[in-house]
Amino acid sequence: MRFITWNVNGFRACLGKGFGDFFAAADADIFCIQETKMKPEQADFSPEGYVKYFHSAQKAGYSGTAVYTKKEPMSVAYGLSGEHTDEGRVITCEYENFYFVCCYVPNAQDGLKRIDYRMEFEDDMRAYLSELDKSKPVIYCGDLNVAHNEIDLKNPKTNAGNAGFSDEERGKMTELLAAGFADTYRRLYPDKTGVYTWWSYRFNARKNNAGWRIDYFIVSERLMPKVKDQIIHSGTEGSDHCPVELIIDL
Repeated sequence: MRFITWNVNGFRACLGKGFGDFFAAADADIFCIQETKMKPEQADFSPEGYVKYFHSAQKAGYSGTAVYTKKEPMSVAYGLSGEHTDEGRVITCEYENFYFVCCYVPNAQDGLKRIDYRMEFEDDMRAYLSELDKSKPVIYCGDLNVAHNEIDLKNPKTNAGNAGFSDEERGKMTELLAAGFADTYRRLYPDKTGVYTWWSYRFNARKNNAGWRIDYFIVSERLMPKVKDQIIHSGTEGSDHCPVELIIDL
């Protein structure tokens, strides 16, 4: 099976920058997006052969997630066990053999102004994923807003302590992986450098490949042997993030 996650940084804008062409060429079984910044009725993208699920933020033009899937899920849930629903950050699709969780993790913001909420969200997400994992293995993906280790961003020294590379955020990723989950990219490519999924719009960051790897496919440990590849489509534009793909034998 082929899964794709992409933070589109505004779905309507991305639709005007070739999103549909990439979507068609990818032919993914499940294609999820983050930072839609819209209500479902504000853009018409209904490709044949897919059912779609949107979770929009209450605040207009903010956050939001969506899932396009070829196979209709057994069930769909929004938020985390009834919590964290206001910002449209989480969609869970249940299938026969696994759970698929699309997530847009809150940004800690400049000066770590939102770090307390970020920590609460991380703890609740880890508990939620661990609970799901008791019944079926989990595929957790999206913009997780953290570069876990120094290898995951171009300039670790100058970014130490900043949002996305603070000790607190990195520590929560370490806790998640220790709870029985695997970062598919780093398992397959433990030493590969210079591969990122997000670049600032400033300072010609993308041209200079001064990026961060903050978009992930995390899977239950017992699914890792089924993972065939994890591909970062760094050449695909349309957003400040690029699409990330998981190929897995399910």
